[in-house]
Amino acid sequence: MIGLGTLANVGAVIVGGALGSLVIPQVPEAVRKGTMQALGLAVILIGLKMAWETENVLLLVVSLAVGTMIGELLRIEDRLQAWAQRLERWPITQRGSFAKGFVQASLLFCTGAMAITGALEDGLNGNPAILYAKSILDGVASIMFGSVMGIGVMFAAIPVGIYQGLMTLGASAISGVLTPAMIREISATGGIMVAAIGLNLVGATEIRIGNLLPGLVVIAVLAGLVL
Repeated sequence: MIGLGTLANVGAVIVGGALGSLVIPQVPEAVRKGTMQALGLAVILIGLKMAWETENVLLLVVSLAVGTMIGELLRIEDRLQAWAQRLERWPITQRGSFAKGFVQASLLFCTGAMAITGALEDGLNGNPAILYAKSILDGVASIMFGSVMGIGVMFAAIPVGIYQGLMTLGASAISGVLTPAMIREISATGGIMVAAIGLNLVGATEIRIGNLLPGLVVIAVLAGLVL
């Protein structure tokens, strides 16, 4: 069933936010870091498994290279960060821990590349694996945020559900226009990006994931022309 990944993500944020704000005291930094690194390893495995499905490695490489060039020229990652920083300076974020927790958690859960690639994978292939992994990550992060910022973190589940849900439905709607080869290569390219997210989580790299995202459009065009 399409959309299960987003529903799981929403549930994870609610449960994690409730545990963090109402049950669990502030989580030690060492525990947070170790948990995120362990989950990062699982994210790498999921991404590599998706990428392995490609039947044209050359197209994948070209799409990543060209897409990254476009992303760097458009400064997508910088713009995402600037947008997040502007929202954090809004007066509402200064009116108490509830508003601050809601805004900052919403930014964390919605602006990452994993939300985009996961929603596309769910909508195009009916595969919620990426969003399930994101649900675990967001659930753990919700506990951390909730233990510091309070119950407002739980309500970040609302923008997560709307944002990812709309992207999943949109991807499902255009799946009839895309050929099986295009869908397969989009999924494989997205898998590389997911693996890169995992590498960032374990602290091995600092890849600017947002700048890779145009590669999803490039691979769709190239696959449609070549395959």
